[in-house]
Amino acid sequence: MTNTVDGPDGKPRCGWCAAAPEFFDYHDREWGFPVDDDRRLFEKLCLESFQSGLSWRTILAKRENFRKAFKNFDFNKVARFTEQDVERLLQDEGIVRHRGKIEAVINNAQRAKEMVKQEGSIAAYIWRYEPGPADQLKPQSASTSEISKALSKDLKKRGWKFVGPTTVYAFMQAMGLINDHVEQCKSRTEVERARKSFKRP
Repeated sequence: MTNTVDGPDGKPRCGWCAAAPEFFDYHDREWGFPVDDDRRLFEKLCLESFQSGLSWRTILAKRENFRKAFKNFDFNKVARFTEQDVERLLQDEGIVRHRGKIEAVINNAQRAKEMVKQEGSIAAYIWRYEPGPADQLKPQSASTSEISKALSKDLKKRGWKFVGPTTVYAFMQAMGLINDHVEQCKSRTEVERARKSFKRP
């Protein structure tokens, strides 16, 4: 796959956009822009864990179904889900029906509530793991990093599930902890601007 692909406006985008037409909108509006909203951070960690072993296209296509199934990823509500909810979700054809991953979301919602009590917010915790300039890797040259390994390890220590280093690195890319748009991509400078003006929690 080439480094870039031209978007609908003729400007270059990251090459992975070529995999599906709906990727352009996700790439231009969301991927890499910094996020400090706890609900969105929780949602993304959950969706990345569902993606494990699947394609992001599959998850993106089902994202609205996931939101409906998991109360818009309000972790205070999801934390109260019971075995009955697990069984209901296993019948939901709109999502990925994987018992382990469904149970992980409920577990992680409970861990998210604990994190908010301990750290003030999920965002305050997550953004402590933003790589410094010396730790920035060449864009799209890696699927894990030393920092994603450290964050994964700490989340697991706190009882989170399905948060391996690759899942965590994809989360960091998407939530703007790193600017992983390739150099020639039109969104790279937009994301850099957004990251410069972003107030770290």
